[in-house]
Amino acid sequence: MTYTPQNALTLTPIAYTRSCFSDKFGVPRQPGLTRFARADLLIEAPFDREEAFRGLETASHLWLTFQFHEAVREDWRPVVRPPRLGGNRKMGVFASRSPFRPNSLGLSVVRNEGLCRRNGQLVLQISDHDLIDGTPILDIKPYLPFSDSVPGATLGWADTPPTDRMAVVFLDEATTQLQNLPADRYPQLRELIEDVVSYDPRPSFRRGRDEDRVYGAHLYDLNVRFRFVYDNAGERVEVLTVC
Repeated sequence: MTYTPQNALTLTPIAYTRSCFSDKFGVPRQPGLTRFARADLLIEAPFDREEAFRGLETASHLWLTFQFHEAVREDWRPVVRPPRLGGNRKMGVFASRSPFRPNSLGLSVVRNEGLCRRNGQLVLQISDHDLIDGTPILDIKPYLPFSDSVPGATLGWADTPPTDRMAVVFLDEATTQLQNLPADRYPQLRELIEDVVSYDPRPSFRRGRDEDRVYGAHLYDLNVRFRFVYDNAGERVEVLTVC
């Protein structure tokens, strides 16, 4: 059968994401890399029934199937350039976790932070995620440690987790702004910022380069502005403002 978007099955989102990540820039490239990322999954009717989630409170982690809703395209390409390979080498799309896929589907393991009702809305709280605001959630399943973890599994070109992190320095203005923000509205914000910028969220062709450009990442309703510095004091990310 020839692939066209019309051939795809119609899927109904069961929830939509309210995330600390307002847009794609700065979102970790895999779940679990940003330990302090939090999100709410707003459960849609008719799925917003507590009995549909009975027993889920015993699961520490969850599988989420979702749509890369900002990566939906009319066509698809058989090869991609994974950021892990510096954006220079091509891999088959089905050998990668690129968002640019035939059906734009994603799969992530996240930490379960519990179910609650908030102003009548059923909400599933999660953390350690990689979802941007508005992401449609298509399915939720419990993570099964005895079957979902395979200690001997390999992927030749990405066997090890990314460990290279740049030092992060908060300048005085950013430090003062952080101190004046309500902690209940922005939980562990400083730690979240450190995780986001230390992995160098720039496009692959810019990573590792010295430049004067100031970058901005939108976390919650804030704009975090930062720059990359390479000098005699070493490589680092300087956080300029958080406002």
